Amino acid sequence: MNICYRIELSEAERTQLQTMLSGGKQAARKLKRAQILLAADAGVSDETIAESIAVGGSTVYRTKRRFVEGNLERALSEEPRPGAARKLSGPEEALLVATACAKPPAGRARWTLELLAGEIVRLTQHNSLSRETVRRRLAENALKPWQQKMWCVPKIDGEYVARMEDVLDLYAAPSDPQHPVVCFDESPVQLIGETRPPLPAAPGQIECIDYEYRRCGTVNLFVMVDAHRPWRRVKVSEQRTACDFARCMRELVDVDFPQAERIRVVMDNLSTHTPGALYEAFPAAEAHRLLGRLEYHFTPKHASWLNMVEIEIGVLKGQCLDRRIATREGLEREIAAWERERNAAGVRVRWMFTTENARVKMGRAYPKTASPEPLAKGS
Repeated sequence: MNICYRIELSEAERTQLQTMLSGGKQAARKLKRAQILLAADAGVSDETIAESIAVGGSTVYRTKRRFVEGNLERALSEEPRPGAARKLSGPEEALLVATACAKPPAGRARWTLELLAGEIVRLTQHNSLSRETVRRRLAENALKPWQQKMWCVPKIDGEYVARMEDVLDLYAAPSDPQHPVVCFDESPVQLIGETRPPLPAAPGQIECIDYEYRRCGTVNLFVMVDAHRPWRRVKVSEQRTACDFARCMRELVDVDFPQAERIRVVMDNLSTHTPGALYEAFPAAEAHRLLGRLEYHFTPKHASWLNMVEIEIGVLKGQCLDRRIATREGLEREIAAWERERNAAGVRVRWMFTTENARVKMGRAYPKTASPEPLAKGS
Protein backbone atom coordinates (compact mmCIF):
# COMPACT_ATOMS: atom_id res chain seq x y z
CA MET A 1 0.00 0.00 0.00
CA ASN A 2 1.46 3.36 -1.08
CA ILE A 3 1.88 6.08 1.51
CA CYS A 4 0.45 9.50 0.66
CA TYR A 5 3.31 12.02 0.91
CA ARG A 6 2.49 15.68 1.52
CA ILE A 7 4.83 18.30 0.02
CA GLU A 8 5.40 21.54 1.93
CA LEU A 9 8.20 23.66 0.48
CA SER A 10 9.88 26.45 2.37
CA GLU A 11 10.08 29.86 0.75
CA ALA A 12 13.77 29.32 -0.01
CA GLU A 13 13.11 25.92 -1.63
CA ARG A 14 10.26 27.34 -3.66
CA THR A 15 12.46 30.19 -4.89
CA GLN A 16 15.25 27.77 -5.76
CA LEU A 17 12.95 25.61 -7.86
CA GLN A 18 11.41 28.58 -9.67
CA THR A 19 14.86 29.96 -10.45
CA MET A 20 15.90 26.57 -11.83
CA LEU A 21 12.87 26.43 -14.13
CA SER A 22 13.33 29.99 -15.39
CA GLY A 23 16.99 29.34 -16.17
CA GLY A 24 16.37 26.17 -18.14
CA LYS A 25 20.02 25.08 -18.12
CA GLN A 26 19.39 21.76 -16.39
CA ALA A 27 18.72 18.20 -17.43
CA ALA A 28 15.15 17.65 -18.59
CA ARG A 29 14.50 15.02 -15.90
CA LYS A 30 15.67 17.40 -13.18
CA LEU A 31 13.39 20.15 -14.46
CA LYS A 32 10.41 17.78 -14.44
CA ARG A 33 11.11 16.84 -10.82
CA ALA A 34 11.14 20.52 -9.94
CA GLN A 35 7.75 20.95 -11.65
CA ILE A 36 6.39 17.96 -9.73
CA LEU A 37 7.44 19.41 -6.37
CA LEU A 38 6.04 22.87 -7.12
CA ALA A 39 2.73 21.44 -8.32
CA ALA A 40 2.46 19.13 -5.31
CA ASP A 41 3.25 22.06 -3.01
CA ALA A 42 0.34 23.93 -4.64
CA GLY A 43 -2.02 21.04 -3.81
CA VAL A 44 -2.37 19.57 -7.30
CA SER A 45 -3.29 15.86 -7.33
CA ASP A 46 -0.79 13.21 -8.43
CA GLU A 47 -2.91 12.20 -11.43
CA THR A 48 -3.12 15.77 -12.69
CA ILE A 49 0.61 16.32 -12.19
CA ALA A 50 1.48 13.17 -14.10
CA GLU A 51 -0.79 14.11 -16.99
CA SER A 52 0.29 17.78 -17.27
CA ILE A 53 4.05 17.09 -17.01
CA ALA A 54 3.88 13.93 -19.16
CA VAL A 55 5.42 11.55 -16.63
CA GLY A 56 4.26 8.35 -15.03
CA GLY A 57 2.49 8.21 -11.72
CA SER A 58 5.39 6.26 -10.22
CA THR A 59 7.73 9.16 -11.06
CA VAL A 60 5.50 11.59 -9.17
CA TYR A 61 5.30 9.21 -6.21
CA ARG A 62 9.09 8.59 -6.05
CA THR A 63 9.92 12.29 -6.31
CA LYS A 64 7.57 13.18 -3.44
CA ARG A 65 8.87 10.28 -1.32
CA ARG A 66 12.52 11.22 -1.80
CA PHE A 67 11.75 14.81 -0.78
CA VAL A 68 9.85 13.83 2.38
CA GLU A 69 12.29 11.10 3.42
CA GLY A 70 15.36 13.03 2.40
CA ASN A 71 15.71 16.60 1.18
CA LEU A 72 15.33 18.77 -1.89
CA GLU A 73 18.74 17.78 -3.33
CA ARG A 74 17.87 14.09 -3.10
CA ALA A 75 14.47 14.62 -4.72
CA LEU A 76 16.05 16.41 -7.71
CA SER A 77 18.96 14.00 -8.27
CA GLU A 78 19.02 10.80 -10.28
CA GLU A 79 18.21 7.65 -8.37
CA PRO A 80 20.82 4.92 -8.86
CA ARG A 81 19.65 2.40 -11.41
CA PRO A 82 20.76 -1.21 -11.41
CA GLY A 83 22.65 -1.90 -14.64
CA ALA A 84 22.77 -5.08 -16.63
CA ALA A 85 25.59 -7.51 -15.96
CA ARG A 86 28.71 -6.90 -18.07
CA LYS A 87 28.66 -9.01 -21.19
CA LEU A 88 32.40 -9.71 -21.11
CA SER A 89 34.22 -11.21 -18.17
CA GLY A 90 37.64 -9.98 -17.05
CA PRO A 91 39.60 -12.52 -19.13
CA GLU A 92 37.35 -11.93 -22.13
CA GLU A 93 37.87 -8.17 -21.91
CA ALA A 94 41.63 -8.74 -21.72
CA LEU A 95 41.32 -10.89 -24.85
CA LEU A 96 39.46 -8.07 -26.62
CA VAL A 97 42.17 -5.56 -25.74
CA ALA A 98 44.93 -7.92 -26.88
CA THR A 99 43.11 -8.57 -30.15
CA ALA A 100 42.58 -4.88 -30.82
CA CYS A 101 46.30 -4.27 -30.30
CA ALA A 102 47.30 -7.11 -32.65
CA LYS A 103 47.45 -7.08 -36.44
CA PRO A 104 44.06 -7.12 -38.23
CA PRO A 105 43.04 -10.15 -40.29
CA ALA A 106 44.39 -10.63 -43.81
CA GLY A 107 42.82 -8.31 -46.33
CA ARG A 108 41.99 -5.63 -43.76
CA ALA A 109 44.00 -2.48 -43.07
CA ARG A 110 42.75 -2.10 -39.51
CA TRP A 111 40.27 -3.44 -36.98
CA THR A 112 36.66 -2.21 -36.93
CA LEU A 113 34.08 -2.70 -34.19
CA GLU A 114 32.29 -5.32 -36.30
CA LEU A 115 35.49 -7.24 -36.97
CA LEU A 116 36.43 -7.25 -33.30
CA ALA A 117 32.94 -8.37 -32.24
CA GLY A 118 33.08 -11.26 -34.70
CA GLU A 119 36.57 -12.27 -33.61
CA ILE A 120 35.64 -12.33 -29.90
CA VAL A 121 32.56 -14.44 -30.71
CA ARG A 122 34.84 -16.85 -32.56
CA LEU A 123 37.31 -17.05 -29.67
CA THR A 124 34.79 -17.32 -26.81
CA GLN A 125 31.52 -19.06 -25.98
CA HIS A 126 29.36 -16.02 -26.80
CA ASN A 127 26.75 -16.48 -29.50
CA SER A 128 26.76 -12.78 -30.36
CA LEU A 129 28.36 -9.53 -29.29
CA SER A 130 27.14 -6.04 -30.16
CA ARG A 131 29.43 -3.37 -31.57
CA GLU A 132 28.31 -1.08 -28.72
CA THR A 133 29.66 -3.53 -26.13
CA VAL A 134 32.97 -3.62 -27.98
CA ARG A 135 33.04 0.19 -28.28
CA ARG A 136 32.45 0.68 -24.55
CA ARG A 137 35.12 -1.80 -23.50
CA LEU A 138 37.63 -0.22 -25.88
CA ALA A 139 36.73 3.27 -24.65
CA GLU A 140 37.35 2.21 -21.06
CA ASN A 141 40.84 1.16 -22.13
CA ALA A 142 41.42 4.27 -24.29
CA LEU A 143 41.76 2.17 -27.46
CA LYS A 144 40.80 3.26 -31.01
CA PRO A 145 42.33 0.61 -33.29
CA TRP A 146 40.70 2.10 -36.41
CA GLN A 147 42.80 5.26 -36.01
CA GLN A 148 46.44 5.73 -36.91
CA LYS A 149 48.92 8.46 -36.07
CA MET A 150 52.07 9.03 -38.04
CA TRP A 151 55.14 9.82 -35.98
CA CYS A 152 58.90 9.77 -36.20
CA VAL A 153 61.12 9.34 -33.17
CA PRO A 154 64.59 10.73 -33.87
CA LYS A 155 67.76 9.52 -32.30
CA ILE A 156 68.50 12.29 -29.83
CA ASP A 157 72.25 12.32 -29.39
CA GLY A 158 74.88 15.00 -29.01
CA GLU A 159 74.66 15.95 -32.68
CA TYR A 160 70.87 16.34 -32.49
CA VAL A 161 71.10 18.53 -29.38
CA ALA A 162 73.89 20.67 -30.84
CA ARG A 163 71.95 21.42 -34.01
CA MET A 164 68.70 22.02 -32.14
CA GLU A 165 70.22 24.50 -29.71
CA ASP A 166 72.08 26.23 -32.53
CA VAL A 167 68.81 26.88 -34.38
CA LEU A 168 66.94 27.90 -31.22
CA ASP A 169 69.68 30.38 -30.31
CA LEU A 170 69.38 31.94 -33.77
CA TYR A 171 65.65 32.43 -33.26
CA ALA A 172 66.17 33.93 -29.81
CA ALA A 173 68.88 36.39 -30.91
CA PRO A 174 67.87 40.02 -31.53
CA SER A 175 67.20 41.11 -35.10
CA ASP A 176 70.34 42.13 -36.97
CA PRO A 177 69.88 43.53 -40.52
CA GLN A 178 73.52 42.79 -41.28
CA HIS A 179 73.09 39.14 -40.26
CA PRO A 180 69.47 38.15 -41.03
CA VAL A 181 68.17 34.67 -40.19
CA VAL A 182 66.27 33.13 -43.11
CA CYS A 183 64.45 29.80 -42.81
CA PHE A 184 64.41 27.86 -46.06
CA ASP A 185 62.59 24.76 -47.31
CA GLU A 186 61.03 23.18 -50.40
CA SER A 187 57.57 21.81 -51.11
CA PRO A 188 56.18 20.03 -54.21
CA VAL A 189 52.84 21.13 -55.66
CA GLN A 190 50.56 19.14 -57.99
CA LEU A 191 49.05 21.18 -60.82
CA ILE A 192 45.41 20.12 -61.26
CA GLY A 193 42.93 21.29 -63.89
CA GLU A 194 39.17 20.98 -64.27
CA THR A 195 37.60 18.59 -66.79
CA ARG A 196 34.33 20.60 -66.72
CA PRO A 197 33.71 24.23 -65.74
CA PRO A 198 32.61 24.53 -62.07
CA LEU A 199 29.09 25.74 -61.29
CA PRO A 200 29.46 29.03 -59.39
CA ALA A 201 27.92 29.62 -56.00
CA ALA A 202 24.52 31.26 -55.78
CA PRO A 203 22.05 32.05 -52.99
CA GLY A 204 21.09 28.70 -51.49
CA GLN A 205 23.63 26.84 -53.66
CA ILE A 206 27.29 26.19 -52.86
CA GLU A 207 29.89 26.06 -55.63
CA CYS A 208 29.93 22.69 -57.40
CA ILE A 209 33.01 21.14 -58.98
CA ASP A 210 33.26 17.89 -60.88
CA TYR A 211 34.86 15.02 -59.00
CA GLU A 212 36.99 14.29 -62.07
CA TYR A 213 40.12 16.36 -62.56
CA ARG A 214 43.07 16.63 -64.91
CA ARG A 215 46.70 16.19 -63.79
CA CYS A 216 48.90 18.89 -65.28
CA GLY A 217 52.28 17.98 -63.80
CA THR A 218 54.15 19.11 -60.71
CA VAL A 219 56.30 22.07 -59.75
CA ASN A 220 58.47 22.87 -56.76
CA LEU A 221 58.23 25.74 -54.30
CA PHE A 222 61.27 27.27 -52.63
CA VAL A 223 59.91 29.04 -49.53
CA MET A 224 61.91 31.51 -47.45
CA VAL A 225 60.90 33.28 -44.24
CA ASP A 226 62.77 35.89 -42.20
CA ALA A 227 62.84 34.72 -38.59
CA HIS A 228 62.87 38.26 -37.16
CA ARG A 229 60.74 40.40 -39.46
CA PRO A 230 57.52 40.02 -41.49
CA TRP A 231 59.01 38.92 -44.80
CA ARG A 232 58.62 35.81 -46.89
CA ARG A 233 59.27 34.89 -50.52
CA VAL A 234 58.12 31.93 -52.59
CA LYS A 235 59.91 30.95 -55.80
CA VAL A 236 58.31 28.47 -58.21
CA SER A 237 60.65 26.15 -60.13
CA GLU A 238 60.23 23.16 -62.43
CA GLN A 239 62.64 21.04 -60.37
CA ARG A 240 64.59 21.12 -57.13
CA THR A 241 68.04 20.12 -58.29
CA ALA A 242 71.31 21.34 -56.81
CA CYS A 243 71.46 24.00 -59.53
CA ASP A 244 67.93 25.20 -58.71
CA PHE A 245 68.94 25.46 -55.07
CA ALA A 246 72.11 27.36 -56.00
CA ARG A 247 70.20 29.88 -58.11
CA CYS A 248 67.78 30.40 -55.23
CA MET A 249 70.70 31.12 -52.90
CA ARG A 250 72.12 33.65 -55.36
CA GLU A 251 68.80 35.50 -55.48
CA LEU A 252 68.71 35.48 -51.70
CA VAL A 253 72.13 37.14 -51.61
CA ASP A 254 71.91 39.58 -54.52
CA VAL A 255 68.18 40.41 -54.68
CA ASP A 256 66.57 39.84 -51.28
CA PHE A 257 69.40 40.85 -48.93
CA PRO A 258 71.98 42.77 -51.00
CA GLN A 259 73.10 44.92 -48.05
CA ALA A 260 73.53 42.06 -45.57
CA GLU A 261 77.05 41.16 -44.54
CA ARG A 262 76.19 37.51 -43.93
CA ILE A 263 72.88 35.65 -44.28
CA ARG A 264 72.29 32.84 -41.81
CA VAL A 265 70.16 30.20 -43.56
CA VAL A 266 68.28 27.53 -41.55
CA MET A 267 67.49 24.43 -43.62
CA ASP A 268 67.17 20.66 -43.49
CA ASN A 269 69.68 18.01 -44.55
CA LEU A 270 68.56 17.46 -48.15
CA SER A 271 71.39 16.21 -50.34
CA THR A 272 71.28 19.33 -52.55
CA HIS A 273 71.65 21.72 -49.60
CA THR A 274 75.44 21.84 -49.71
CA PRO A 275 78.13 24.43 -50.51
CA GLY A 276 79.12 22.18 -53.40
CA ALA A 277 75.79 22.90 -55.10
CA LEU A 278 76.97 26.45 -55.80
CA TYR A 279 80.18 25.18 -57.40
CA GLU A 280 78.09 22.90 -59.62
CA ALA A 281 75.97 25.82 -60.82
CA PHE A 282 78.46 28.71 -61.06
CA PRO A 283 82.13 29.36 -61.79
CA ALA A 284 84.40 28.91 -58.79
CA ALA A 285 84.87 32.65 -58.22
CA GLU A 286 81.11 33.28 -58.19
CA ALA A 287 80.41 30.32 -55.92
CA HIS A 288 83.15 31.49 -53.55
CA ARG A 289 81.66 35.00 -53.47
CA LEU A 290 78.19 33.73 -52.64
CA LEU A 291 79.39 31.34 -49.94
CA GLY A 292 81.22 34.23 -48.32
CA ARG A 293 77.82 35.84 -47.76
CA LEU A 294 76.02 32.66 -46.64
CA GLU A 295 76.16 30.73 -43.37
CA TYR A 296 74.30 27.41 -43.29
CA HIS A 297 72.63 26.13 -40.11
CA PHE A 298 71.11 22.65 -40.41
CA THR A 299 68.22 21.31 -38.36
CA PRO A 300 68.68 17.85 -36.79
CA LYS A 301 67.60 14.86 -38.84
CA HIS A 302 63.86 14.11 -38.48
CA ALA A 303 63.29 17.48 -36.80
CA SER A 304 61.57 19.59 -39.47
CA TRP A 305 59.42 21.09 -36.70
CA LEU A 306 62.45 23.18 -35.76
CA ASN A 307 62.36 24.99 -39.10
CA MET A 308 60.12 28.03 -38.79
CA VAL A 309 59.33 27.96 -42.51
CA GLU A 310 57.29 24.76 -42.03
CA ILE A 311 54.65 26.89 -40.30
CA GLU A 312 54.57 29.31 -43.22
CA ILE A 313 54.24 26.48 -45.74
CA GLY A 314 51.22 25.20 -43.82
CA VAL A 315 49.64 28.66 -43.96
CA LEU A 316 50.39 28.95 -47.68
CA LYS A 317 48.72 25.61 -48.41
CA GLY A 318 45.67 26.43 -46.30
CA GLN A 319 45.12 30.01 -47.50
CA CYS A 320 46.21 29.83 -51.13
CA LEU A 321 46.83 26.34 -52.48
CA ASP A 322 43.78 24.47 -51.18
CA ARG A 323 42.11 24.41 -54.62
CA ARG A 324 42.69 23.32 -58.19
CA ILE A 325 45.26 25.35 -60.14
CA ALA A 326 46.12 24.04 -63.59
CA THR A 327 49.14 26.03 -64.81
CA ARG A 328 52.45 27.20 -63.45
CA GLU A 329 51.66 30.75 -64.55
CA GLY A 330 48.38 30.72 -62.64
CA LEU A 331 50.09 29.27 -59.60
CA GLU A 332 52.77 31.98 -59.69
CA ARG A 333 50.13 34.73 -59.91
CA GLU A 334 48.14 33.38 -56.98
CA ILE A 335 51.21 32.84 -54.80
CA ALA A 336 52.55 36.29 -55.63
CA ALA A 337 49.24 37.88 -54.58
CA TRP A 338 49.24 35.88 -51.35
CA GLU A 339 52.88 36.83 -50.68
CA ARG A 340 52.28 40.57 -51.26
CA GLU A 341 49.22 40.64 -49.01
CA ARG A 342 50.91 38.73 -46.21
CA ASN A 343 54.06 40.85 -46.30
CA ALA A 344 52.03 44.08 -46.42
CA ALA A 345 49.98 42.93 -43.41
CA GLY A 346 53.19 42.59 -41.38
CA VAL A 347 52.49 38.96 -40.45
CA ARG A 348 55.38 37.04 -38.93
CA VAL A 349 55.94 33.81 -37.05
CA ARG A 350 56.18 34.26 -33.26
CA TRP A 351 58.49 31.49 -32.16
CA MET A 352 58.11 30.62 -28.46
CA PHE A 353 60.26 27.49 -27.98
CA THR A 354 63.71 28.37 -26.60
CA THR A 355 66.89 26.51 -25.63
CA GLU A 356 65.84 26.77 -21.98
CA ASN A 357 62.45 25.24 -22.83
CA ALA A 358 64.16 22.40 -24.67
CA ARG A 359 66.38 21.56 -21.71
CA VAL A 360 63.33 21.43 -19.43
CA LYS A 361 60.83 19.66 -21.70
CA MET A 362 63.30 17.32 -23.42
CA GLY A 363 65.71 16.87 -20.54
CA ARG A 364 65.16 13.12 -20.36
CA ALA A 365 66.07 12.77 -24.01
CA TYR A 366 69.33 14.70 -23.70
CA PRO A 367 72.42 12.47 -23.78
CA LYS A 368 73.62 11.53 -20.32
CA THR A 369 77.22 12.66 -19.94
CA ALA A 370 79.65 12.48 -17.08
CA SER A 371 80.56 15.65 -15.18
CA PRO A 372 83.66 17.32 -16.62
CA GLU A 373 86.83 16.65 -14.71
CA PRO A 374 88.29 19.69 -12.95
CA LEU A 375 91.28 21.27 -14.61
CA ALA A 376 94.62 20.58 -12.96
CA LYS A 377 96.32 23.51 -11.27
CA GLY A 378 98.61 25.41 -13.56
CA SER A 379 96.92 24.19 -16.71
